[in-house]
Amino acid sequence: MSTLVQLSLRVGPADGVSLAEAVALTGLAADSGVTAIRLADTGALDPSVVAAYLAGVHPGIGYVAEVPTTGNAPYNLARRILSLDRATGGRAGIALRPGDGDEVSAVSAPDPAAADPVRRWAEHAGILTRLWESFPREALLGDRKAAVVVNDVLIEPIAHEGTFYRVAGPIDGPSSVQGRPLVVADLGKLPPAVVAASADVVVTDEPEGADTALSEALHRAGRARAEVALLGRLTPGAVPDPRAWITRHRLDGVELVPAGSADDVTAVLREWAGTRAAPDTLRGSFGLVPA
Repeated sequence: MSTLVQLSLRVGPADGVSLAEAVALTGLAADSGVTAIRLADTGALDPSVVAAYLAGVHPGIGYVAEVPTTGNAPYNLARRILSLDRATGGRAGIALRPGDGDEVSAVSAPDPAAADPVRRWAEHAGILTRLWESFPREALLGDRKAAVVVNDVLIEPIAHEGTFYRVAGPIDGPSSVQGRPLVVADLGKLPPAVVAASADVVVTDEPEGADTALSEALHRAGRARAEVALLGRLTPGAVPDPRAWITRHRLDGVELVPAGSADDVTAVLREWAGTRAAPDTLRGSFGLVPA
C-alpha cells in the first residue's frame, strides 16, 4: 500500500465496536497495510488506555489517541502519551482536539479569562512538543563505572509562560526512538496557520485547496510541506474513485471513517488491503523524518 491509510475506530460506545472487536479489527488492519489506528474520544473508554491494550496484542501498527485539551493538563498529557510511545517502540501519536482547559492548569493560568479554544490548542500543542524534546534520548547514559545516569547538560526546562498555561518542565523521562510522538491536527476545527507550527499529520474534511493552504502556512512557519502528512477524511462510498480523489487533491493518504458495525469495518479494510513497508516507527511509517 503506497497510500497512507489511517483508520478511525470508535471503541466502546453503542454506535462503535467493542474492545474485543477492536482487537480483531486491529489485527486485520495491520495485515491490510494500514499505517495507524486513530482511537476516537467517545467518552466511553480512554483512547490512550485502549491504544496501550491494543498495542500489547498487535505491536506492529501505529496508534493515535484522540484527546481534547479539556480536562488534560499539558504536562500530565505529555507524560501519558510519551509513556505510550515508549511502550509501543515509537509507534504512538496524539490527535489533540481543541476545547476548554483543566482544573490543574487553571490554578496557575497566566490569563484566567482567556477562553479561545484555537489559541489554547496552539499553546497546548507547542508545550507538548517542547516537553517531548526537553529530555533527549541521548541524555540517558546509564554509565555504572562513572556513576552517571544522565547527561543533565542536555536536559533543559521549557520555562513556558503563555496565555493559558505555565509549565516549567523538563519532562521526567527520555524521548522515544522516534524522537517524539506525532501530533495529529484536524483542519476545519483549526486553521492552517495554527496547525503549521506543531502538527506532523493533518486531517481535512474539505480537501479542495487544503494542500495549497497548508503548504503556504508551513512556509510561513519555516517548515517544508514534506515535514507534514496531509490526509483526507473519507467515509467509504462517499466518492466513486478514492485513489483518483487522493491524487486530484494532492493528498498523502486518507483517514477512513467507517460507519456501522465491525462487519462494515472489516469490509472497508478488505477493500483497502495492500502491502506496505514496515519502518521501525510511526513517524517512519508516515514518511516523516525523526523529530
